[in-house]
Amino acid sequence: MMRRWLIPALAGALMVAGCAGPVGPGPATPDRGSAHAEPEAHYRVPVTYHRLENGLKVVISPDTTAPVVTVAVYYNVGLRTEPRGLTGFAHLFEHMMFQGSANLPKGGFDQLIQGNGGIIQGQTKPDMTLYYEVVPAHMLAPVLWAEADRMARLAVTEENLDNQRAVVKNEYRLKIENQPYSRFLSVELSAAAFENWHNGHNFWGEMEDLDAASVASARDFYRTYYAPNNAVVVIVGDVDPEAALALVTEHFGELEARPRPPMPDLSEPRQEKEKTGTYLDPLAPQPMLAFAYHAPPPNTEAYFAMELINQILLQGADSQLYERIVTDKGYSSFVGGGLNLQGDLFDAIGPVLFAGYLIHDLEVNPAEIVAEIDDVIDGLRRELVDAETLNRAKLKFRSGFYEAQGGSFGIGRADLLAAFALFHDDPSMINRVEPEMASVTPELIREVAREYLRPTNRTMMRLEPGAAARNQP
Repeated sequence: MMRRWLIPALAGALMVAGCAGPVGPGPATPDRGSAHAEPEAHYRVPVTYHRLENGLKVVISPDTTAPVVTVAVYYNVGLRTEPRGLTGFAHLFEHMMFQGSANLPKGGFDQLIQGNGGIIQGQTKPDMTLYYEVVPAHMLAPVLWAEADRMARLAVTEENLDNQRAVVKNEYRLKIENQPYSRFLSVELSAAAFENWHNGHNFWGEMEDLDAASVASARDFYRTYYAPNNAVVVIVGDVDPEAALALVTEHFGELEARPRPPMPDLSEPRQEKEKTGTYLDPLAPQPMLAFAYHAPPPNTEAYFAMELINQILLQGADSQLYERIVTDKGYSSFVGGGLNLQGDLFDAIGPVLFAGYLIHDLEVNPAEIVAEIDDVIDGLRRELVDAETLNRAKLKFRSGFYEAQGGSFGIGRADLLAAFALFHDDPSMINRVEPEMASVTPELIREVAREYLRPTNRTMMRLEPGAAARNQP
């Protein structure tokens, strides 16, 4: 998956749960089961796409590189689409799904996968909750059986709820409340930048909502969102597509479709005035400065341009803000950030932010740093980016895009296919990403910069280091 450059200690804070990295494509074959025609490209992922009668989406992408298979099940509920009063439930159920089902006791799922040399993981993102397993290819049938069992018959008991509620609360304390800078980036920045509660509430969950969770409310959440017609199953690896589809149909086909809740309104008003704010972090030894701009809607022409702007401004030691802030001025040892920090580039259905951040010394005036940031960004808004800079940005994106799909046994490819199927009903979009990015022009870069990098579309936040005063001699 396409991760952004983060302070290592903050990587876990910006994503509620970690997910391993991704696999390489097999031989290019024509897409089947898709009504969408695609332009010719040098790199193509084989994709077959189906929908079962109960509404379950099924994506299969064969890859004979190694005798392994990745099974990924994604549900259309995430950190920001959880209902009011149930904050933290999306993350809670990521944990609950490993607590046993009708035919597998607690720990049985892990034992089935790991006992056969496999990898297992779950993750909660703003717009989805996902589970994946990487196993030897001959284990496909039992893994599908196990996933179907917990989709249909999860053990939502008082004991499991109490246990996992405590785990989630402790994880929040460990990763957010007891880590300097973590709450600032993972909670406060979004809360300040977004107006819509769904986009800006504490994704980790309010403690009072978790405390109020009952077996009845947990079962209702499970039956509402963990339904086949609210999910996609992705299979990547050494499989025959027809045989794999038959197995999915065998294990999931009889599961009951249930009424889907309406998607909450995630829209944001156009920001017309710059926002500023401060946050006192009692654990931070040095100040931090962070900015966030509302980005274009995901998977639009302007969004692709914004990702190239991200590459130009923030990604790597050759990026413009790194060169100005770190190399030239020495205000900081790094500049981090990216597009959609709390997810990945292609897995959002609602508004996302383009954000950056840095830690600086106490004696540096934040106004001086902001002036340098403004000067760099204003250059993109005034002038057309030169061909060399734009081509380098496209190459950096292309390298990351391939890397995201080229390791860890297909997880990265499954992640992209699942997002495109779940949100756009078109997993073959994976084969149109590179042509879309290649078509971005200097004129579009300037147009997007002028609209989305305007000062009135920005939230500028300063972190005040509470630990600094205690450390003074």
